[in-house]
Formats: sequence, structure tokens, C-alpha cells
Amino acid sequence: MWIADRAVSVGLVEKLNLHVIPHSKLYKLQWLTMELIVNQQVKVELSVGIYKDKILCDVGPMETCHVLLRRPWKFFKNSMHNDHTNEITFTHEKKNYALTTSQVLDDQIRLKQKIKTEKITSSSRTKGSV
Repeated sequence: MWIADRAVSVGLVEKLNLHVIPHSKLYKLQWLTMELIVNQQVKVELSVGIYKDKILCDVGPMETCHVLLRRPWKFFKNSMHNDHTNEITFTHEKKNYALTTSQVLDDQIRLKQKIKTEKITSSSRTKGSV
């Protein structure tokens, strides 16, 4: 069982070319018949809406998501989850935040549009130089 409070996928680390550091406390990750020693960590800059943070995460193989913030992170931030509105409120650096799924969705849409624009710009530069 993976006991990390915060985890990030190997794929994200590779794609963003993040600088990994040795893990201070090695441990084994076991899933079904696979066993892996978690021996790396990375600092990840995270932002959702106006909330920005740098989080130290364990690096491991994940396919379902790129960043996983488990229950201890939520307790450390003293967060409250409203099941009815699906809103998470917490305090970070003496500021109060309220994150909603719509903010996360808006950030994802903006990021996809930015990537699409960069690909088009990169593609037109490549064609122009040939």
C-alpha cells in the first residue's frame, strides 16, 4: 500500500523535466504482484485559481492522475469539504481559499487551449523554416 501523503506520477516528472531529489525515508510500494521502492521526491508547483503552493511529493507510477493529495494534506491545511457544493475551503499563508470543481475545470480548459495554441505556433514556425 502506498502511504505517501502527496504523490506525483513518474510521467509528470518526466514531461515537465522536474528535478528529483533522494527520498529521506525509503519505503516499499506493493500493488498486487508488483513491488517498487519509493526512493525519489520532487517539489511540484501547484495552482488552482488564485491558490498557489509548492508541495514536496513522492514519485511513483500512477495512471489515474498526475498529482495525488491525500487526507493528511487536507488535515494539514485544515480544509473543510462541503459535500453539497463540492467546495473545499482552507487557509494557506494566512489567506482563505475556496476551491470548486468549476475552478479546476476552468484551469484545465485554459491549459488545454494554451497547449493547443503553442502546438499551432510551433507547427507554423517549423513549416515556415523548411
